[in-house]
Amino acid sequence: MTSARRRSYGVKGAPYAFLLPAAVLFALFFALPIGYAVWLSLHKVQVKGLGLGAGARSEVWAGLENYADTLSDSELLDGALRVLGYGALVIPVMLGLALVFALMLDTERVRLAPFTRLAIFLPYAVPGVVAAMLWGFLYLPDVSPFHFVLDRLGLPQPDLLDGGPLYIALSNIAVWGGTGFNMIVIYTSLRAIPAEVYEAARLDGATPLQIAVRIKIPMVAPSLVLTFFFSIIATLQVFSEPTTLKPLTNSVSTTWSPLMKVYQDAFGKGDIHSAAATAVVIAFVTLLLSFGFLRAANSRNKQEAAR
Repeated sequence: MTSARRRSYGVKGAPYAFLLPAAVLFALFFALPIGYAVWLSLHKVQVKGLGLGAGARSEVWAGLENYADTLSDSELLDGALRVLGYGALVIPVMLGLALVFALMLDTERVRLAPFTRLAIFLPYAVPGVVAAMLWGFLYLPDVSPFHFVLDRLGLPQPDLLDGGPLYIALSNIAVWGGTGFNMIVIYTSLRAIPAEVYEAARLDGATPLQIAVRIKIPMVAPSLVLTFFFSIIATLQVFSEPTTLKPLTNSVSTTWSPLMKVYQDAFGKGDIHSAAATAVVIAFVTLLLSFGFLRAANSRNKQEAAR
């Protein structure tokens, strides 16, 4: 009887044993840093006297003071507006290209499909800093082959690192690097559609375009929602591209994006508590937007299923 109980407990406890390493890593490298950031955001450094000695600086409770300063910071608001404009360019173009590439690769007449998939996906494997540096030098008029060709042809040479065109330059880097990943997600969903569905559509006289618009795209809608969700998170966390391009142009400030402001406050100004409050606000806004989008998508799916 005792042996049977031990075997029963062993079987029931096996899933928890497998989950334990992941739970420990989650607690150490995700939950604990978040908790520490929240703790820092609720404190501030108080300087007593002249502040010349180490004992003159102490960490005291600040409550919501750092959050009030963060929400009233015009630099953070300006950075958020810039990121919104950046996302308005990146997300539609990137997901549109990913969907078109996935539909093209899913056709029967495509040639060299494995090589094409790899070629489209390969930019995603390039680290963001390397990609930004590569494109940054391609944008510079003095070293860019594009500007050399335009000069030989007598055409105008736009400076993509100055003013408004900077959004196009940054968006191009994100689209070039992220389209392949989203394409793979959508293409995998397309390959999961049963072939019988296409055969029935062809028997009804549907053209390839009609099959793509009326069958394939609606059936991969969950994948489109997923990629849109990932794209929102990546857009709100843009950091490496503008930071890498900053030495190449004066149009990128140290607070161009919200995460760049967090970095500047923490390591430029040395105010780790204000930076923690800003980071918590960014994380909360990201969670709120993501949850709202997923809830709206689920509500729409339920309405369509009810029909």
